Amino acid sequence: MELRELTKAEEEIMQQLWTLEKAFVKDVIAQLPVPKPAYNTVSTIIRILEQKGFVDHLAYGKTYEYFPIVSKNKYRKFASNKLMQSYFNGSVGQMVSYFVEEEKIDIKDADELMKLIEKMKD
Repeated sequence: MELRELTKAEEEIMQQLWTLEKAFVKDVIAQLPVPKPAYNTVSTIIRILEQKGFVDHLAYGKTYEYFPIVSKNKYRKFASNKLMQSYFNGSVGQMVSYFVEEEKIDIKDADELMKLIEKMKD
C-alpha cells in the first residue's frame, strides 16, 4: 500500500490514535483540545483514515474500536521524504542548512547531528 499525505485534521486524529494505540471515537475526542470537535466530525475523519488504509477497527456490536495500522515512524519517514523532495531537491544538507539558518536548530541539536554523522563514518 502506498501512503498518501494526510490533511491537517486527519493528522491530528492520527496523532491521538498513535498515542492511545486503540480507542473509541469518544476517547479520541477526550484527548483533543478545546473547543472539542463534534462526535460526527471525528467519526467521519476516522472513517476516511480507514479508507486511506491508516486505521482499522474491531466491532463490538454497533460500537467500533479503532487502531492505527500505519506506524507513526512509517508516516514520519514518508512525510519527511516528501518534505525533502518537494522543498529541498532531495538534499538532506539543504534541509539541515535551512533549519540552521532559520534558527530552528540550536547548538545542542547541532552537536547531536555531528555525533550522528561521526557514528555514520565508523
